[in-house]
Amino acid sequence: MLTNRLTFNRKYFYLTVLFFLIEVYIAIFINDQLIRPFIGDVLVVILIYCFIKSFWKVHSQVAAISVFGFACAIEGLQYLKFVDRLGLAENKVLATILGTTFDWKDILAYALGTVIILVWESR
Repeated sequence: MLTNRLTFNRKYFYLTVLFFLIEVYIAIFINDQLIRPFIGDVLVVILIYCFIKSFWKVHSQVAAISVFGFACAIEGLQYLKFVDRLGLAENKVLATILGTTFDWKDILAYALGTVIILVWESR
């Protein structure tokens, strides 16, 4: 039953807001070779994880692995040029959210973010 899983967790909600603000800061003010392309991808996995944990009671491992799978699926869509095929390349917001360029380093960043979550939650 999904209704038994709905909740509001203030700690994870505040973390969601914090990571969102960090991601916005990175997107607007940082244009380098490490923080924006790699650290930003590490943090986006943590951001999505915190969002999920803000509203649903789900085991940490399940949530973390699910977020990793979701991030990899988005990366797979980038490999397939999904944004271009749908004619959305001109939509800057969607193109930024979905991404337009496949990179194996992004998957590595998602994996690192997932490991950080799993280590943090296991302590």
